Amino acid sequence: MDAPPLAYTTAEAAERATSWRRLVSAGAAAVTPATIRSWVSRGHLAATGLDDRGHPLYALPDLARAEKVTRGRALRLVGIGAS
Repeated sequence: MDAPPLAYTTAEAAERATSWRRLVSAGAAAVTPATIRSWVSRGHLAATGLDDRGHPLYALPDLARAEKVTRGRALRLVGIGAS
């Protein structure tokens, strides 16, 4: 069995954050790559490096932290009470 990656691309980070949000609430909206970029611009998430094409990579603990910090607002926007 392969070990999980140490860092995720923007698209992979969005997929991971979406799965976490949906664990909290089945009706939660997806986290898109644009959302990941927004978290970066708002200071919730920082890249830990770059891939071979110069695209940012994000560490799993940082991604989890950003998702948790932004979860309440995201769930309220789709009409779900935050937990």
